[in-house]
Amino acid sequence: MSSSDRCEIFCFDEKKVKRVQSQLDEIDFESTVTIFKALGDPTRIKIAFALTQEEELCVCDVANIIGSSLATASHHLRLLRNLGIAGYRKEGKLVFYSLKNKHLGSLIPTVLEHQQEEVVSNG
Repeated sequence: MSSSDRCEIFCFDEKKVKRVQSQLDEIDFESTVTIFKALGDPTRIKIAFALTQEEELCVCDVANIIGSSLATASHHLRLLRNLGIAGYRKEGKLVFYSLKNKHLGSLIPTVLEHQQEEVVSNG
């Protein structure tokens, strides 16, 4: 770290620090980290994005969308389900998945939009 990216003297706003620290104590960051870790895999973020585009998709749909085997798609979907990101239902011999939480449905496109803006502004 160079001196240009840090304060040259040490001081802080005690009111701001205490206000933010009190909010930190009330939030379960471990669950949040788990979600981001799950979505940190390129295949799983593709699956999550696909689930934002359709209300639900069967495992066969997902495998075709991401260009993988049924076993690979099923593995990633099961992980998303176990982490509470995706929900599923079985209909006969088919298994359908959907995003479990509408907030994730808005988070994923927002992050992708941010990434596109970064590419444009840096390109």
